[in-house]
Amino acid sequence: MQTEAIGKKVVPKAPQVEGLGKMTLLETSVVVVVRNRGNEVEEVHKALVAGLGNDRSDYEIIFVDDGSVDNSWAELKKLAENDLHVRVIRMRTSFGEAAAFDAGHKQSVGKNIVFFTTRVRINANQIPRLLAKLQEGADVVMGWRFPRRDSGLNQFVSKIFNAIIRWISKSDLQDNNSGVFAIKRSVLLDIPLYGNLNIFLPILAERKGYRVEAEKIEQLPGTFRQSRYVTEYAQRLLDIVSVFFLTNYSKKPLHFLGFIGLLFTLAGVGLNAYLFFYRILQYGPIAGRPLLFFGALLLVIGIQMISIGLIGEMIIFTHAKEVKEYTIEEILE
Repeated sequence: MQTEAIGKKVVPKAPQVEGLGKMTLLETSVVVVVRNRGNEVEEVHKALVAGLGNDRSDYEIIFVDDGSVDNSWAELKKLAENDLHVRVIRMRTSFGEAAAFDAGHKQSVGKNIVFFTTRVRINANQIPRLLAKLQEGADVVMGWRFPRRDSGLNQFVSKIFNAIIRWISKSDLQDNNSGVFAIKRSVLLDIPLYGNLNIFLPILAERKGYRVEAEKIEQLPGTFRQSRYVTEYAQRLLDIVSVFFLTNYSKKPLHFLGFIGLLFTLAGVGLNAYLFFYRILQYGPIAGRPLLFFGALLLVIGIQMISIGLIGEMIIFTHAKEVKEYTIEEILE
C-alpha cells in the first residue's frame, strides 16, 4: 500500500477502486470543516476522540481548512503530528462548505461518513449518537441542534427556512441547516454534490428512497456569525428554489418551465386578442398603450420559458442512459 506524509507522520494512502473511488478501510470517517476557528480546533478534536473512543482504531478524523486566515492551519498541523487518526487538508482559498466536504469525503476511507462544520459549534462528543442511528438501519442521520444557543435572529431565520423546506419537500426534518449529518458512503454514490447541496443531501436522499432520520445534538454556547446581510437571504431564497426544482422537476424540466411559460403565453395571447378585436371593431387606437407592450412581453417570456424547458428535456433525453432515477434496496434470486 502506498503512503503519504502528513506533517511529521506517515499514514496509509488508500488505493483506487473502481466505483468507490477509494477502498473502504475503516468504519467511520469524520470530516470537519474549519474556517477561522484556530482557537477551537483542539477542543473539537478532544471531544471527537472522547466520543469515538481512545481505544478504537477504526476511525479517522479529516479536518478541512477552508481558506482560513487565522492560526487554524498551524493548530491543525499540530493535531496531525500528535494523533495518527487525524488527517488535514488545506484549501487554497475559501470554496464553501460543500466543496470542503467534497474534498474531505473523497479523501476518506470510512464506510460511514460524518460531516460537520465548526461554524455551528455542536458538541462533537455526541457524534456517536448519529452513528448509532446508522447502525440501527438509517442511511442518513441529520443532526438537530437542540437546544439552540445562537442568536434569536439566526433562530428566527432558520425556523422560516426550515418551515418552507418542509412544505416544499414534504419532509419532517426540523433542522436542515444544522451543518451536521452522518451518511453511508453508498448513498453519496447516488447523489451528486455541488454548490450548496450539502445542506439538502438528506432531502435528496429521502427522495431516492433512503431512510433518513434526525437525532438531537447539543449546540454549544459561543460566538456565531449573524444572518444580517441581504446576500445571505438572497442565497437562502435561491437554495429554496433549488431544492423545489431538484426534488420535483429535475428529470422533467418542461413540466415546471413549460407550465409557467404556458400561463404567460396564454395571458399574452388573451391580451393581444382583446386589443386586436378592440382595434378591428374601431373602439379606438391601441398604439402606445401599456397593455399592448405588456401582452407582447408576456408572449415573449412565455415562449422563452417553454423553449428553455424543451432544451432541458432534450438534454435529459440525450443523457437518459446516465440518469438514474431509482435505487434498488435488495434483489433476491
